[in-house]
Amino acid sequence: MRIIAGQWRGLKLADVGEGDAAAHLRPTSDRVRESLFNILGNQGGVSPLVGARVLDLFAGTGALGLEALSRGAKHITFVDDGTKAHSLLKQNIDKCRAKDVTEILRGNACDLGPNKGEPFDVVFLDPPYGKGMGDRALSSAIRNGWIAPNALIVWEENSPQLPPAGFFLKEHRKFGDTHITFAVPA
Repeated sequence: MRIIAGQWRGLKLADVGEGDAAAHLRPTSDRVRESLFNILGNQGGVSPLVGARVLDLFAGTGALGLEALSRGAKHITFVDDGTKAHSLLKQNIDKCRAKDVTEILRGNACDLGPNKGEPFDVVFLDPPYGKGMGDRALSSAIRNGWIAPNALIVWEENSPQLPPAGFFLKEHRKFGDTHITFAVPA
């Protein structure tokens, strides 16, 4: 895994390794990440990432959030409850020297609790596939003030997803077994 573009282009991120099956880590492939960020960069005008506050739910290795930071986001908050994920997140943040513009929250993305800071402009959602956790996490984030009124939601799953109430489908793309759903407020 590596950063595809931006200020850290080509930087190799920490290896997930053969791994901890219990950690359920399934990083977004470089190919899918490159396609996803190309779509975001070709929205007409300035990329929605430039100057954005980004929330990376089910962050895992942090590759999505760090790619966004490399491409101009101003702050990333990572949420994951896994021990292995936290170790990888810390290693990758150190590799990028990004401690000042990142925050790691250890907790359940499906039960965020009230947001104590500014809401987020872009939300990456990459839950374990097929478990309904994405819906629960988005509901929690919306209910608890984590998502800005004009936020963009980028949802990765193994099937197309319906946007939550109050959002509409902007675009859907399929990359092999991976489906990316882009949703914006209605």
